[in-house]
Amino acid sequence: MDHGTGSGDDNAEVEGMLQALYGAVGEERGRWVGSFQNYRLTSAFQPVYSYPHRRPVGYEGLIRVEDERGRPIAPVTAFEGVGNFEQQIWLDRLCRLLHVHNFVAQRQPDCWLFLNIHPAVFMHAALQVRMLARAVEVVHQLGLPTHRLVFEVTEDVMARDDSFEEAVEAARATGCLLALDDFGVGHSNFDRIWRIRPEIVKLDRSLLTRSRGSRRMARVLSQMVALLHECGSLVLLEGIETAEDAQLAMDADVDLVQGFAFGHPAPFLRDGEGVSALEDVWSMFNERQAQLRQDHLDRLTPFRTALALSLQSVQQGRPLVEACQSFLKLEGAQMCYLLDDDGREIGGRAVPASGPAEIDPRFLPMERAGDARWARRPYFRRAVETVGEIQTTRPYLSLHGARMCVTVSVAYWQDGRLRVLCGDLDWDEA
Repeated sequence: MDHGTGSGDDNAEVEGMLQALYGAVGEERGRWVGSFQNYRLTSAFQPVYSYPHRRPVGYEGLIRVEDERGRPIAPVTAFEGVGNFEQQIWLDRLCRLLHVHNFVAQRQPDCWLFLNIHPAVFMHAALQVRMLARAVEVVHQLGLPTHRLVFEVTEDVMARDDSFEEAVEAARATGCLLALDDFGVGHSNFDRIWRIRPEIVKLDRSLLTRSRGSRRMARVLSQMVALLHECGSLVLLEGIETAEDAQLAMDADVDLVQGFAFGHPAPFLRDGEGVSALEDVWSMFNERQAQLRQDHLDRLTPFRTALALSLQSVQQGRPLVEACQSFLKLEGAQMCYLLDDDGREIGGRAVPASGPAEIDPRFLPMERAGDARWARRPYFRRAVETVGEIQTTRPYLSLHGARMCVTVSVAYWQDGRLRVLCGDLDWDEA
């Protein structure tokens, strides 16, 4: 059998490794178990759910370790207890072999199998590539197409190994998918996402933890997910343990979720365990969206109404400061200003009677920007596209003091020229 372009000695070594691995596994009451030193190894599978599909679309294989007395041992402890690096690699391969056999035996159609893979397997040494190719061949023989395999590798490995990209391509050539694990901590870098193009990015749980109780961090999480989507990757958020976690993941627009809220790791594949929890998340999502829309409307309606009144006064020829008093008297109002059809400010800004909001002196150069143009801003573009209709932006970072704000705007015609009346208001977020 041809295993590549390597030497016969290397091919023999690969076959010897595979035989040794099979010598360490066996069936026990319908399940495959493994033995390594004094440890007994078994597989557990945790479901990966798709929010849109409302069902599991994959399972992550997780190793369970017991000592000679049947006491559970943390997998990390087992690996760290192996002093020889080559033995760690061998143990890693043994774990994946167990997961593949236990997964295939349960005949779950149309689901991915997520497999954690030791960084050394991705090294571009010829022997490692042939070992991976031979392992994939074995998987084929068991009846599991390689397009249902998802190899997980941690992102910090990428930062340390210059040959990582070459190794990724060698693995991807087998037909599998690549998942980048633990993204969002340590050496996380979007440039690497662009370069290696993982099919799936698994966000680190720390991002979820920091988003709890902080609407600003939740918005950052959503923007990160959107950028990963632009990179061409599906996004999986792991560590979902509570209904609150699940709702944050839903709001962030992640594609896939994994965690105790939807299913604990178990020897057997459970395709319906988390369906009820998932439906609860959808129900909560509908309720929260309705409430958020109402809260948003309640908060912005006075400003929208005031801007409409200000527009009437402006069109009657009154000075901006006088015309916008109904807007500027509202709590949280920052300023009103006029833009021409190129997005340039016309005249001075109108601020509340108490004076403009205090500007952090570090941002004064932005305040003295001169002939600024705001034509790129959504509040300008949307207004000129729908003349006469009040427009409201999402919260964004204002360049006037680098603080969050919302802009209400409306375009109108005056003396044959297009004008846009704008009003900014504070939008504080925890």
